[in-house]
Amino acid sequence: MAEPFSLALLGLVLAAVALDLAIGDPRRLPHPVVGMGAVTARLELAWNCGSPRARRVRGALMTALVVAGSGLLAWAAIALLARLHPWLGWLAEWWLLASCLAIRGLRDAGLAVAAPLARGDLPAARRALAMIVGRDTETLDEGEVTRGAVETVAENTVDGITAPLLFALLGGAPLAVAYKAVNTLDSMVGYRSERYLDFGRAAARLDDAANWLPARLTALTLWLGACLLARRERGLRIRGALAATRCEAPRHPSPNSGWPEAMVAHLLGVQLGGTNRYRGEVSERARLGTPREPLRCAHIGAAIRLMHGGWLGFLALLAMAVLLLEALP
Repeated sequence: MAEPFSLALLGLVLAAVALDLAIGDPRRLPHPVVGMGAVTARLELAWNCGSPRARRVRGALMTALVVAGSGLLAWAAIALLARLHPWLGWLAEWWLLASCLAIRGLRDAGLAVAAPLARGDLPAARRALAMIVGRDTETLDEGEVTRGAVETVAENTVDGITAPLLFALLGGAPLAVAYKAVNTLDSMVGYRSERYLDFGRAAARLDDAANWLPARLTALTLWLGACLLARRERGLRIRGALAATRCEAPRHPSPNSGWPEAMVAHLLGVQLGGTNRYRGEVSERARLGTPREPLRCAHIGAAIRLMHGGWLGFLALLAMAVLLLEALP
């Protein structure tokens, strides 16, 4: 395995990005997240019981086991295959790194909502949105369907693309896989519900810590990407977006999700957040951005283009850091 923040590892990460862009996540191939989810589900059923303190302790133990176990299994698999032949180890790490990225998957998810919405098929757009969000979608109008898709693209730019890129360059596939385990745990047990409030506390806090820096850097690179896109994407509102994002991001209930969401909202000149319903229960989210124009289908495509500009800028910053470190004596 290559050294952290080295040219060799950067080349491997770039190859993984190319693979993800080319094929995404083929359903026929096994995916590490599926295994993480299966283990998490079994442990949650067995361990999420007892007093609040017992739940917190067992939840923290499960978090440590799943995260460390995922990273160690990835390292062991790569090391074992590399002993058989160096190219096998390289191919295994390449595939694992690509499986930690969701560039094509996130783009396809957004387009799956935008396509029927553009045709005027609102029921199909609602069904496509329901595949990527947890909120109730049955009664949403075009603006609310668009909001759900734009928020998903903005938020998942961090945990689906930029954060895995950072951890990949810090520790190769083992660390990137460990990060995906953190992200998977948070998505399964990191809710502030009665069932998961105590048991999922460690997972939620670890996810907050892991995404703290990537979320803020991603907001910056989304803005930098928008500066480059401004000539082609005439509707972008770059001026004041950095200051507004810094002011509004902390309003979001997540310490990290508000940064990319607020930035995308201000760049597009729309308002994200508002009233969501989860199994009939109303949940109010902080409103981010200034509604200079109503949300419409075209904003989904614009958000996807911002996503591409954001992760490309993020990767460019990481590449410059690698080249700078390589140049040091």
